Amino acid sequence: MNLKQPLFLVLCFLQFWIESCQNTKVSPTLMPTYVIRNVNIIPMTASKELINNATVIIQNRKIVAINEAIPNNATIIEGKGKWLLPGLIDMHVHNLADVNFSNNFPTKGATLFTNNQDFMSLYITNGVTTILELSARVEHFGQRNEIIKGNVIGPRVAMAFLIDGGEDSGNNANTPEEGRQTVRIAKAQGYEFIKVYSRLNQATFNAIVQEAQKQGMKVVGHIPNVFRGKLAEAFIPNFGLVAHAEEFSKQSKSFSFSDAQRFAQLAKENDTWLTPTLITMVRIAQQTHSLDSIKNSPLLKYVPPLMQSKWLFSNNYNRETDPKRIARIDSMVAFHQILVKAFKEAKVPIIAGTDAGVSGVIWGFSLHDEIALLVDAGLSPDEALTSATRLPAQWLGIEDKIGTVERGKMADLLLLDANPLDDIANTRKIAGVFVNGCWVNKKTLRQMLFEAQKHHKANQAKEESNWKNRKNF
Repeated sequence: MNLKQPLFLVLCFLQFWIESCQNTKVSPTLMPTYVIRNVNIIPMTASKELINNATVIIQNRKIVAINEAIPNNATIIEGKGKWLLPGLIDMHVHNLADVNFSNNFPTKGATLFTNNQDFMSLYITNGVTTILELSARVEHFGQRNEIIKGNVIGPRVAMAFLIDGGEDSGNNANTPEEGRQTVRIAKAQGYEFIKVYSRLNQATFNAIVQEAQKQGMKVVGHIPNVFRGKLAEAFIPNFGLVAHAEEFSKQSKSFSFSDAQRFAQLAKENDTWLTPTLITMVRIAQQTHSLDSIKNSPLLKYVPPLMQSKWLFSNNYNRETDPKRIARIDSMVAFHQILVKAFKEAKVPIIAGTDAGVSGVIWGFSLHDEIALLVDAGLSPDEALTSATRLPAQWLGIEDKIGTVERGKMADLLLLDANPLDDIANTRKIAGVFVNGCWVNKKTLRQMLFEAQKHHKANQAKEESNWKNRKNF
């Protein structure tokens, strides 16, 4: 079989996707009715009440009932001894998509291609059913459409349009009017959020955030460098989410708890939430010491070969390291935990994101790392799970659709073999996943990863899989 038509499409799509889910836009009656029986539910609602030994009924992609009579002809999933919670949400990702690194010409298009199923499998096999792409481009719309059409099993994808200052290629704005117009263009093109970046000047930053509010678009991103020494001026209405704890550590010389408290108070007063991306700085710190954390990772085999090559042989975190930089980054890792404690104390909402795609931060898997780090930093398991379910859905404005296990919500669900409230590491003990109302069991999840690994291994030696050759295609 051709690698572009993976065995997975036979084993998985024919098993349940084409038969039960793909054709639902034509005839919703083709959707199977699923019943999860005898399951313990962690609804992730604000009340924090658990529902033990429950029956969950899923029809036409939605949860239609809890603890009601089981319909005839339902597909039964035994949930005895298992735990059901909403599908996880990663609020900071950078997805691979088809790209051209070389010189362009009319009609050329992409030259390096992503196997979308292999890539999206990393999310689904980890129970990640919604993501926020924070550097979205037109290729990501096509990628999302393939998921929506049912050609690829993948998460829901929200997309933010990145705007920076400076003169490099990209979406740059250096005056208020350029900033406002760039926001309008992003809105017209279908992007849902705006991401601000580090080199924006103050007037342009203000104009972007204000115009985004007019356009009904929330703003997420970096705190531009121009605000160093005058941080309070960055916190203006509609700057709704800081994308890294690092954005605050850049503002601190002492890495003190008092600094962390001051930052938390500024965020609280402006209703600005935080995505700490703790795992990002942990992985960067490891790489400044050596590349062993990547070389020895049992998960590296699931990473596309081009990225493996980049991480191992063109790794700037390792190549540009020195003792002073190592010491500062190690200090930042410690400070970020202090920062999370201060934000929790100030009751600033903290939501989980990973910056997946940064060297060593592997899509899907990294969200479990992030959740565990949030617990290490002082969040309870319940709070850490809330940061990856209900709160992200609320910030995205789709809390009526996902984020909790309730009647009427879309069936994006994670079934676990053990209780994550007892031990947050249990989020990795996945028995199965509901993806937009379709059940993917443990056997199929394992097959998805196996297929991705097999394809990557087959492509490892190809010239286009060498990062140094990327501009030759």
